[in-house]
Amino acid sequence: MRRPGENDDFRRKGTAVSAGKPTPHGRERYAAFRAVTTRYMDNDPYRHVNNAVYYSFFDTTVSGWLWEKGLVVPHQSDIIGLVVSSSCDYFASVAFPDAIECGLRVARIGNSSVQYGVGVFRQGASEAAAQGLFTHVYVDARTSRPVALPAAFRDALQVLLRG
Repeated sequence: MRRPGENDDFRRKGTAVSAGKPTPHGRERYAAFRAVTTRYMDNDPYRHVNNAVYYSFFDTTVSGWLWEKGLVVPHQSDIIGLVVSSSCDYFASVAFPDAIECGLRVARIGNSSVQYGVGVFRQGASEAAAQGLFTHVYVDARTSRPVALPAAFRDALQVLLRG
């Protein structure tokens, strides 16, 4: 019997998966990975990372990749990404002090928006413990009005495109 807070898979083993039920993605679905550190304060009273913290993992993963590529530099870039939509499906518990890696992909590129997919993996795990979508609309940093993605920005995102 599972005790609350144990780091096990919450799905029943051996049960059929219905057509509309999400299933965890494997690592092959993602184009880039980033180590993200869990913190003691991330755990909730149920002894696992609170669901809201996963969105911080998503933001850290997307923003970190963009900064490393020089696409969005805090307090310097002419365009910035504003989150307009996010979702997350949970498959297994993660808790401090678990080492995790977040996979990153681009699901869709629009005129002024990008939909990123992020998978949260325990270090070395083949299936995501959680996964979600995270959509940025890119806006002018001064006016906050949507702008078309620059060609160089679009080109850089191609390496992450996984649909």
